[in-house]
Amino acid sequence: MRARIALLAYLAAIVLGTTVHEIEVLALGLVLVLALAGRDWVRILRRACIAILLFNLVVTLSYGVIAGLQGTFSLAFVVLVNLRVLLLTCLTFLFVSRVNAFEALAFSRSLTYLFTLAYSQSMAFKQALEDFRLAFKSRRIEQVGLRDRYRHSASMAVHFLDKSLHRATEITQVMRSRGFFDA
Repeated sequence: MRARIALLAYLAAIVLGTTVHEIEVLALGLVLVLALAGRDWVRILRRACIAILLFNLVVTLSYGVIAGLQGTFSLAFVVLVNLRVLLLTCLTFLFVSRVNAFEALAFSRSLTYLFTLAYSQSMAFKQALEDFRLAFKSRRIEQVGLRDRYRHSASMAVHFLDKSLHRATEITQVMRSRGFFDA
């Protein structure tokens, strides 16, 4: 029951975080989330910053170029968007670290089933990524150049994309054959 209440609180906080358009309120929300994290606040903040770095960089630079050309650039908007993404990401990492999602979704067989599929897929990809990393590390004698690392990363990305498309098709067919989409 506690996990379900935490899930409802998390969903309410997500909705609230996306509807608030004031920097001060979002900053207060971020401080509150980090306070709720207790001793783990540094770890959660660090993980969130790493997770959103590329996304926020692309969005901010794109906005800066387009708004700069149109003459409508607003630093407050950039801060608002980046702060909102950071708040929602920290909130998600806090929720994941404190709540058992299987227990929180136990009220619905369908949601539990979908979450189980997603979780098993992510664990399979995590294991494959570790296997790729160890294979790359074991096959090199000297320091690998940046070009070779990019090639290795690109081949891993192609593999993961192909694998995810194949698995998604397979799982959809299995779910359809069992009448999952009919209900």
